[in-house]
Amino acid sequence: MRKSIWRLSLLLIVSILAACGSDDSSDEPDDKLEGKITVYAGSDEERAIETMNLFTEETGIEVDMVRLSAGEILSRVRAESANTQADVWFGGPAETFEVAKEEELLEPYVSPTAEYISDEYKDDEGYWTGMLVNPLGFVVNQNFLDANGLEAPTTWEDLLDPAYEGEIVMPHPASSGTAYTILYNILQYFDNEEEAYDYLEALDGQVQQYTTSGVAPARMVGMEEAGAGILFYYNSVKSMEEGFDNLEPTVVDGAGYELFAVAKIADAPNPELAEAFIDWVLGPAGQEAAQDFGNYNNVTHPEAADAEQAIELSDYHLIDFDLSDAAESRDEIIQKWENEIYDQ
Repeated sequence: MRKSIWRLSLLLIVSILAACGSDDSSDEPDDKLEGKITVYAGSDEERAIETMNLFTEETGIEVDMVRLSAGEILSRVRAESANTQADVWFGGPAETFEVAKEEELLEPYVSPTAEYISDEYKDDEGYWTGMLVNPLGFVVNQNFLDANGLEAPTTWEDLLDPAYEGEIVMPHPASSGTAYTILYNILQYFDNEEEAYDYLEALDGQVQQYTTSGVAPARMVGMEEAGAGILFYYNSVKSMEEGFDNLEPTVVDGAGYELFAVAKIADAPNPELAEAFIDWVLGPAGQEAAQDFGNYNNVTHPEAADAEQAIELSDYHLIDFDLSDAAESRDEIIQKWENEIYDQ
C-alpha cells in the first residue's frame, strides 16, 4: 500500500512540474506512431519477412505483408486505384515504379533520409527512392559447364553457343520486373533495335522455359533442370549459399541493374505510418536488414555497410538505364517482344 501511495505521489509531482514548465495548456502530441500498415513486397519472401519484423521490432508499427512480383504489384495497385488497399510498395526495379508514377498510382514523399542518397538513385520529384543495387547476371551449373567443356558465360553473345540450346531459363517480361530489366538491357546493349531483336530471336531458340518468378532460374539451374539462367546476380549468390554449391554466378559484361526501390502508394490508408516505414527502410538499419537472409545487394545510403558477399560495382562494366524511357516504353516493348519473339 505504501509503495502504491509513493508511486501516485511521484506521478502527481511530475505532472505538476510538467504543467508549470509549459506555457501551453494543451497536451503535447505523442511522437510515437502506432498502428498497422500493409506493404506489397517485391523482394524474395524470406528477406521481406525479416525486414518487416525488424521494422516492427524497432518502431512498434505492425505490418501486413503481401509478397508479389513487381509486375503483379503494378497490376494490383492499378486494380485497386479507386479503393487503395496498401500503403507502401517495397522492392522491385525502379523502372516499374516509373510506370506507376506515370499512371499516378504513387504519391510523392521526399523522406529526410533520402537527402543522403545520391540523385542517380532516386526520383527527382520524390515518387520513389532506390535503396539497393543488383546487377544482372548469368548463373550456370558447374556440371553442365564441365560436361560441355565451357567457361562460364560473361557476355550476351556467349549464350548463343549451341551447347545452350534448350538449356536456358529466364523470367517472362510480362510477369516479372526482373525480366523486363533483362529485355530493356538487351535493347540498350546492341547498337540498334534491329540487332537487338535479331539477338532476342536467337536467344528465344535457346530458352527452355520462361518463368513467372525472377528468382526461379537459379533454383532450376541448381537442381540441374537447366544448364543456365538469366537473373539478377545476387539472387544467384543467395541460391548458392542455400545449398546449391554447383552454381557459378557471373555478372554480365555490359549489364544493366535493378535499382530496388520503395514508394508510398497514392491514397494510402495510413499515410503517416507509410512515411515512417520509408524513412526507416532507407536508413542504414533498413538497407542492411536481412543481410543474413540473402540481402547482398549494394546499398545506396553512404552510412550503410554492404554485405560481405557484395561485389565492388566499379570493377564491372555496367550500363546506365534511362528509367523514364524504360517506363514509357514498357508496354510497347513487352507487346512487341510477345508478338515478334514469344508467339512465333
